Amino acid sequence: MADLNNRSSYAQRGVAGTAFAVDEGLRAYMLRVYNYMTIGLVITGLAALGVYSLSVTSIEADAVARAGGVLLTQFGYTLFVSPLKWAVIFAPLAMVFFLSFRLNAMSVAGAQLAFWVFALLMGISLSSIFLVYTHGSIARVFFITAASFGALSLWGYTTKRDLAPWGSFLFMGLIGIIIASLVNIFLASSALDFVVSCAGVLIFAGLTAYDTQSIKEMYFEGDSAEAAGRKAILGALRLYLDFINLFLMLLRLFGNRN
Repeated sequence: MADLNNRSSYAQRGVAGTAFAVDEGLRAYMLRVYNYMTIGLVITGLAALGVYSLSVTSIEADAVARAGGVLLTQFGYTLFVSPLKWAVIFAPLAMVFFLSFRLNAMSVAGAQLAFWVFALLMGISLSSIFLVYTHGSIARVFFITAASFGALSLWGYTTKRDLAPWGSFLFMGLIGIIIASLVNIFLASSALDFVVSCAGVLIFAGLTAYDTQSIKEMYFEGDSAEAAGRKAILGALRLYLDFINLFLMLLRLFGNRN
């Protein structure tokens, strides 16, 4: 009987030890995802600020164009006014498709580099928001987005509720937002822009929680270092896109225009 009790005790310790190892591995994996996402956001922010500073001037003689009340340098004119602006706008989208289809076939180092390049292109594309909105409102909305994203992601990570049924609904909503945004490029309707922005905040808030839970469930203790690394980068890409789009939707609602 004593022998059976000892075996039972050893078995319980083994199960507890395995659970502890899984929890430790999961925490390390999620921390890696958030670190990648944060580095991507830092690259995007620095690129946006750097491009903006090179694009504007306060000296009339150095300006070649004007965007609203802002004087543009030749560099700024090339990015924001010339036909090259379409390449600047759509380059991040092309990079997203590239990463989505090719990431699993890339090395971890190659996937990291591709993600950093994508973050850089996104920063170049987003630099135009400094021409449209006041810098104070951009900073304010960024901190609102960071607080909201953190709370939603934490809830998605800790909740026991299965968020998988949200997936199809959120995906359909995302497609609807994309189509409506493309249509509004030609309509330029302020009412439609307001509706899209409100819907976008709800969709990307839901996606933040849904993607966090989905990324958490992607973790598998038996993954190789390569597989775990690629999963972490893919997860970082998903959360990065949720953050950026939530920020842009909130900026359209609450940002003060120049």
